[in-house]
Amino acid sequence: MHIKQHVRRLVLPVTLLAVSSAAAFYRDRLPDYLSDSEGFRLLVTAAIYLSAAWVTSRIASLVLDQISGNRPYPRLLKDLITAFLFMAALAAISTLFMGQGAIGALAGSTIILALLGFAIRNVVADTLSGIALAIEAPFRIGDWIDIDTLAQGKAIEIGWRTTRLQTLDATYMILPNSQIARQRITNFSAPKREFRAQVKITLDHVLPIGKARDIMVRALGEGKSILQDPAPDVRVSSYDEGGISYTVRYWVPRFERGVDCRDEVYSLIDDALRQAGSIAPYKRIQLVNAPLPADTEPPAARPTAG
Repeated sequence: MHIKQHVRRLVLPVTLLAVSSAAAFYRDRLPDYLSDSEGFRLLVTAAIYLSAAWVTSRIASLVLDQISGNRPYPRLLKDLITAFLFMAALAAISTLFMGQGAIGALAGSTIILALLGFAIRNVVADTLSGIALAIEAPFRIGDWIDIDTLAQGKAIEIGWRTTRLQTLDATYMILPNSQIARQRITNFSAPKREFRAQVKITLDHVLPIGKARDIMVRALGEGKSILQDPAPDVRVSSYDEGGISYTVRYWVPRFERGVDCRDEVYSLIDDALRQAGSIAPYKRIQLVNAPLPADTEPPAARPTAG
């Protein structure tokens, strides 16, 4: 949200806070039926508590938006801060109006809340998991993430109960927060948008390792989709009887370009290897004319028609 929008959203709560504070400060100058009224004093104090919570929540939202940059904080975190501030204000108002009786009322309501929590425990689990995700912030709105065994996509919205992802196929996936909290999360957009990927290439033994590496590195230098800084590189990963396996490592500028970058890497390497006359390993069957054992007689010759 733009800073001007935040300023406009501050006008009403700041006005309410200013008016209520002025009424409390200049209460002695008001008419007697207001200045001497206990109910009016309580009402003004309650207005100060609520307007202060309102102003603080709007300022917190402004600060979070300004420090987040291109990775905005989830709306759930802002809602959580607002709810906490207003709950604190309502608790103070309850104590103000009810005195010590407020403590007994809260203690009596604890049993009802416990029974209600058991009935909606799944909703509570999702909500608490959503709060944990908002506080820990393993990902933010706009980040491309991989949730192990569940989904892969861009975080569109992090709500109280569910998180919405947009997949590479432009479809929405809505996942309960409790399931996300139990899985391993890989964030491809943090700490930077670019990340390193790799593919495996297996070549024949007849092609020396040094020559194979030079061919592939020169081919990757022609890439347009992959990043050239940091430069791609090639490492030997295994030396087996089926061939020599290489790990080709390259940098992807953004997660959504990952498929195009992988396609480009394979295409460039394939063209370079074909132009160099190199081929991938293949299974070979070698036929050997082994001598017959000594005690084995050759088969008898068949009589020919004559």
